[in-house]
Amino acid sequence: MTPAFPGSVLFCCDHNSVRSPMAEALMKRLYGTRAYVQSAGVKNDREIDGFAVAVCHELGVELARHRVRSFDQMKGWGDDLASFDLVLALSPASHHRALDLTRHHALTVEYWPVLDPSGLGETREEKLTYYRQTRDQIIARLLDRFGPPENPLPDRISIPPVGRDRESP
Repeated sequence: MTPAFPGSVLFCCDHNSVRSPMAEALMKRLYGTRAYVQSAGVKNDREIDGFAVAVCHELGVELARHRVRSFDQMKGWGDDLASFDLVLALSPASHHRALDLTRHHALTVEYWPVLDPSGLGETREEKLTYYRQTRDQIIARLLDRFGPPENPLPDRISIPPVGRDRESP
């Protein structure tokens, strides 16, 4: 049974340059405006990753204009972290940071261990393969957690199901 669809979702990872912006953009693409969706990182010391932009572009998902931001920047800009119904942490460090926030705010936090493709692969094609794996893991988790999308992806990709028979990365 799929849990209730949240009104707002925050995706987080280490730098907000690969996994969490991919998840934010993919959720917006799949589910439209059903939820307010943002992303943040523990740090904001990088720019959006070009390989992440490329593999999302393959699906018609725009990521090039994403600007990285951290939890601290969100708070400084007036984003109320307590207003998110669900925080989805995609890395161990962001999971720890999100759980730390629960001491001060009533937040629901889920941990989705997702492959960090940065630094993997030698050639451009090998790197793209790892980034596609990450993208596809995120899509599979989104579909598993939130159900059928309002805006399905192109038929040219095949997303493996997330389930008990499949080990997490």
